[in-house]
Amino acid sequence: MESIGRYLRRERELRQVSLEELAQTTRIPLKMLQHIEADDFEKLPGEIFARGFLKCYARALGIAPDDVLAVYGQQNRRAIVATPAPIMAIQPPERGRRFGIALALVILLILFTLALSIVLKPRQRDTQIELSGRDVPALTVDARAS
Repeated sequence: MESIGRYLRRERELRQVSLEELAQTTRIPLKMLQHIEADDFEKLPGEIFARGFLKCYARALGIAPDDVLAVYGQQNRRAIVATPAPIMAIQPPERGRRFGIALALVILLILFTLALSIVLKPRQRDTQIELSGRDVPALTVDARAS
């Protein structure tokens, strides 16, 4: 049985596609394609990347990706066991921090209300302004003049 790397290389050469063209088409680094064709899957970043690279490689050549992945799965010696990352318990925020945030919000609300009352306060003066210090005679209206 032919290895997956040799099979893909043979298919690429039959289609007269260079590794550089394939790297440009698939956007897989040239070094990774060389590792795939050499069946050196240990030098690839990880199992997920290896499968993704194989799938892109197969699509670019017009080969069924599922068949390539099936052959790779049979030939792959590495364990394909994905262990999920442990989920950390979600802890509520510290009580002191919540109190500090609430206190800051109350102070900001008070300052905002104070600033708003100063800005919107009508401009009234408690004492009347005197225009001059002299007594001004009262104007009298002469009823005969009209």
